[in-house]
Amino acid sequence: MARAGRAAVSAALLLAGLGCAGAVHAELYGYVDDDGVAHFADRKLDARYQLFLRGGGSLNAPGLARPGARAGRDAGTGGGAGAAGAIDIENHKLYRYVINHPNIAVVEPMIRQIAQRQNVDPALVKAVMAVESGFNPQAVSPKGAIGLMQVIPDTGARFGVAADAKRTVEQKLADPRTNIAAGVRYLSWLMQMFPNNLELVLAAYNAGEGAVQRYNNQIPPFPETQQYVSTVLQFYRIYRPEGPLPRALGGVGRAGVTRVKMVIGGQDELP
Repeated sequence: MARAGRAAVSAALLLAGLGCAGAVHAELYGYVDDDGVAHFADRKLDARYQLFLRGGGSLNAPGLARPGARAGRDAGTGGGAGAAGAIDIENHKLYRYVINHPNIAVVEPMIRQIAQRQNVDPALVKAVMAVESGFNPQAVSPKGAIGLMQVIPDTGARFGVAADAKRTVEQKLADPRTNIAAGVRYLSWLMQMFPNNLELVLAAYNAGEGAVQRYNNQIPPFPETQQYVSTVLQFYRIYRPEGPLPRALGGVGRAGVTRVKMVIGGQDELP
């Protein structure tokens, strides 16, 4: 089978597994602060957070309408989105952020190229990247995870990143292409370990495959991991071509959203 065909089959199997997923699909909340930072969380942490996506992936941002929809009867998909006075979704900062973050245009060609080689859905890579780093290539976690895909140096070394006389593994992982390649190789490897079970793949990416195996190939009972899985699935629903929302918008910079902070299970925000 051709590589593109294998990738299509792989994506179809993932989506089939997603449709049968057993974990709770968390809602996604968000707001944009006065400094232009987009904040996302899997629950309403305070009054600033507004419901952005329902658990099933449907848009539920108050006052939003899909492009071309009229306020009132034609607006939105539920939960107050059809209220009179709904605005065009293209002008909503959170929507513009998640669909067309300014860094996506830079990394998307690399994502497509690398993901195709590894038979991984590019939309899944973008969803992981959104939650892991908020598309920030300089992100470094307190645990030492590096870059766009938040790859730990030991994991990078397992998947092809080797130190040399000029640069350490850590320094190499700071390069976006190297970082994406290592993260996608890890995702591909996990997909072979947990075939047709995207939730376990994501749980292992967050907590390690050993943790998933220790809990009898179930999502470990760690609040952070459980919320990580459900939040990545929400972003996957946004980014995949078959998703419930239109894909292409422009001008996110004009909306003033320049950075993201992600809160998983009420834990520390990611840069």
